[in-house]
Amino acid sequence: MSKITRRGFFQQAGAFTATGATLPGLLSTSLHAEPEASWITRPDWIALTKEPALEPELPIIDPHHHLWDRGELTDRYMLEELVEDTKEHNVRQTVFVECSAMYRADGPEEFKVVGETEFVQGVAAKSASGGYGEMRVATGIVGAANLRLGDRVAAVLEAQIAASPQRFRGIRHRAAWSQSAYIRALGGWPSKPEDAPPRILMDPDFRKGYAHLRAYGLTFEGWVFHTHIDDLTDLAKAFPDTTIIFNHLGGPIGVGPFAGRRKEVFAAWKTSVAELAKCPNVVAKVGGLQMIVNGYEWHKQDKPPTSDQLLETNRDWYNYTIDQFGPERCMFESNFAVDKLSCSYSVLWNQFKKLTKNFSKDERAAMFHDTAKRVYRLPKV
Repeated sequence: MSKITRRGFFQQAGAFTATGATLPGLLSTSLHAEPEASWITRPDWIALTKEPALEPELPIIDPHHHLWDRGELTDRYMLEELVEDTKEHNVRQTVFVECSAMYRADGPEEFKVVGETEFVQGVAAKSASGGYGEMRVATGIVGAANLRLGDRVAAVLEAQIAASPQRFRGIRHRAAWSQSAYIRALGGWPSKPEDAPPRILMDPDFRKGYAHLRAYGLTFEGWVFHTHIDDLTDLAKAFPDTTIIFNHLGGPIGVGPFAGRRKEVFAAWKTSVAELAKCPNVVAKVGGLQMIVNGYEWHKQDKPPTSDQLLETNRDWYNYTIDQFGPERCMFESNFAVDKLSCSYSVLWNQFKKLTKNFSKDERAAMFHDTAKRVYRLPKV
């Protein structure tokens, strides 16, 4: 298997966006399976836009962040980096969401994902020592499992829970598929196509495995692009007793064949989100719109956006989601360090605080803290 550097990824990705060509060689590597590997944060650039935290006392649970240390493939994002990013806001606790980090090198293939949970359990223990401040990192852990294993996935779920019995809360099996190979790469599509058919949420083997989540009290993270939100709605209706957390507002695509079609995408997205919100077993994470795949290209600007600029761009997506789901079924998310390519943590959360300035105290508490605490069954911190 060929190896590609971070610089090499960007050079090839840039060539794709400029010419519309495919990414020969790049997609044959394991790198394209993880979108974070294509995103290089630039601390000096991020520091060009500084904002003090608004309402720094407001309690926050960040229900969606990642941790990784992948050497030359991407930036390091571990406990120390997360603590540094969150220090200006009152982040009380966090939920880690799988990102293909620290899989086991040995053993049966289907159990290698457990290595990620073992890794995060260790990070959570470090945070729980109090040596890194009052914030408690990864009080909830969402791991990975190949639900296409069908009934055989039960043993993997049991192993995941055993690796972190007090923290393990759910599964994310990524379903962000597109006909565009470049967009699939940005969405974190598995490197083995046979593991992930285009409409995986409709796949009988997937659903056979998915059916086991309820027995273990596990939630499901619904990570799809806007083109497949309807499949997530079908899944929610078929399994009404399993909670689904709608990730990143359904990933509205703004690159590749969807570049320059924002109004069209927004209209189609609204129709799909309205139907999904009718499912009482679905809650929404509000955020995750600062990714490359969303097409806003903040990372190409001379300076990172301010919270006002972010809000001007994102407001309609956020407000529509909140209107459809209601504050009691919404939770703001950072999606760091993925969204760190585009803005700082302080700016991101200032945007959410400005967005909700006219909401009631209870509504704001739900979206910043309480919905996440309830859905992920988190402790009082």
